[in-house]
Amino acid sequence: MSAKSKELQAMVDLLRQGATLTEHSCPACASPIFKLKSGELWCAKCQKRVIVVKEGETPEEAAKPIVLSTLESTVLAKIQEVEAKIKEEKDPAQLEKLSATLGTLLENLEKIKRMKR
Repeated sequence: MSAKSKELQAMVDLLRQGATLTEHSCPACASPIFKLKSGELWCAKCQKRVIVVKEGETPEEAAKPIVLSTLESTVLAKIQEVEAKIKEEKDPAQLEKLSATLGTLLENLEKIKRMKR
């Protein structure tokens, strides 16, 4: 299958999955940008997320919601890992360390949620 055919197939697959075509084009490759069901903008050719920077907005401000969501997912995954270790741990000293780690992760999760508001 040629590269062009693969790109077209990726676009067709996105549409079948419920993505919609937007009026934007990818700044890297000029390919059409799709809006996924999650609201995320996606370039089928580059296979990357695209962020639209509005007039008067910095790239950092535009990326903030995505960065915070990714960070929140990472912290939640770590909380689950620590929880699993706490369930198995018998040593009181290790339990104390894990509890402290869990507390820090929960504090960070709360900070992330406040920043997302």
